[in-house]
Amino acid sequence: MALISTILGNVMGIAFIAIIIIFQQEIRKFLLITVKNTSHRNRNVLQRFVFSKKQDQDRLDISPIIEAAKILGGMNTGALIVIAKNSELRLYAETGDDIEAYVSKRLLLSIFNKNSPLHDGAVIIVNNRIKAARCILPITDNVDLPAFLGLRHRAAIGITELTEAIVLVVSEETGEISISRDGKLFYNLSAIEVRNKLNLYLFGKEEDIEKEVSESADVISITNADSISATSIR
Repeated sequence: MALISTILGNVMGIAFIAIIIIFQQEIRKFLLITVKNTSHRNRNVLQRFVFSKKQDQDRLDISPIIEAAKILGGMNTGALIVIAKNSELRLYAETGDDIEAYVSKRLLLSIFNKNSPLHDGAVIIVNNRIKAARCILPITDNVDLPAFLGLRHRAAIGITELTEAIVLVVSEETGEISISRDGKLFYNLSAIEVRNKLNLYLFGKEEDIEKEVSESADVISITNADSISATSIR
């Protein structure tokens, strides 16, 4: 009897390890989503109100990001810029090269220059600084995306499905600028639309963000000047 118990215990242990190995990607994604939702629900109210003035003083200047994106778009140079909101995104920053420099238009243009060794992958911005470049992001599993969306857009959607980051994408093929948040992609935005969305998602009140999200519903909003006009798809 003791022998049978020992054998069963060993089999169950091996089976447990096998399950972890086989489903490690699914388990990792589940844990990331759980952490994202928990941090969203449990955001510290004291920090939001008592230190709001300090946060306003230290908040990210989005102008260099928008100016760089416009120039890159005009040159049909692709870019993927991740702006951390409530997490430092260390798991993803560690896949790239450390930069640790203040955000500037010239630095972003240098990083995404096609001759730069850092231009592939994503830039991650944390607390007003470019933390890392050439970072690898998870690709979304959404099979309903249109075929014309490339890896940059799919990576932007993928990281925002798992974290509260905001991602700006510049298409290498069309030069169009898009923003992804919470697993949704807003495609082919003007500079004014980019600024408005970044301001809302990064600095806006929670109720205003929730209102905007509820009005857009669970869709990926896409505006393609060539073939699609104000079309929403999932």
